[in-house]
Amino acid sequence: MGRPSKFDREQAIELAMNEIWKNGFEACSVKAISEKLGITRSSFYNAFESREALFREALELYFGRTPDRVLSQADPDTRIIPLLTEMFRDICRVRAQDAQARGCMAVNCVAELVGVNEPLGPMLENAVLGSVARIQRLLCQAAANSEIEDTGDFRDKALALQNLLIGLSVMCKVVRCEEDLWAVARQTLDGLGLYKE
Repeated sequence: MGRPSKFDREQAIELAMNEIWKNGFEACSVKAISEKLGITRSSFYNAFESREALFREALELYFGRTPDRVLSQADPDTRIIPLLTEMFRDICRVRAQDAQARGCMAVNCVAELVGVNEPLGPMLENAVLGSVARIQRLLCQAAANSEIEDTGDFRDKALALQNLLIGLSVMCKVVRCEEDLWAVARQTLDGLGLYKE
């Protein structure tokens, strides 16, 4: 049986993203997702091939919306320290405003799937390590632009900033006040010498 004519692939991916974000990958079986979409299991497989393939599409959609996507959009003229400050401020706002306190879909899935699920675990691991590398490159750019001093520890600072991203995404499940989350982020940025008002 083929897809129903009313099937909207983009809406289906959005629904899957929100279900995985809220409930986790393992809770989102083909049967559960198919029922939410109002399609048969065979229609699901015709549309997405596998649950893992749908996950990849849902994660790509999520990455296109998450506040830290601005780091990928920086160009050689971008002032990095204000960009980092604004991004972390935005993350605190977005996480605090989420009534469901879902945190970050990617971070949730890292905790659930890395070391457990092949091939999704390694894919998520690579995404986190890729983020660290991107932050490290941006810190090198900030030094080249004379925004910060080159102290030779950009990898350490990139790891600390990635840890802050992950930590805020977990902390916001319990601490839902934007100003409290921002206090954590600001203290960390300041401690790393990466905060300027």
